Amino acid sequence: MEKTEIEARIIALQQEHRDLDGAIAAMIERGVFDQLQLQRLKKRKLALRDLIGRLATRLVPDIIA
Repeated sequence: MEKTEIEARIIALQQEHRDLDGAIAAMIERGVFDQLQLQRLKKRKLALRDLIGRLATRLVPDIIA
């Protein structure tokens, strides 16, 4: 993957992460929600965070100290 492709993918994943955050907050705010669905959304959000982190580390060049 090229640097620009990685950056574009990170931006898309960050947007999805924000969207999930909003969906989770809306579900909790309503008070009536499916616990299983909420758990799945939170799990997806964590997976996105991990993927964003892994992609971000690919942007940092390897520097041998």
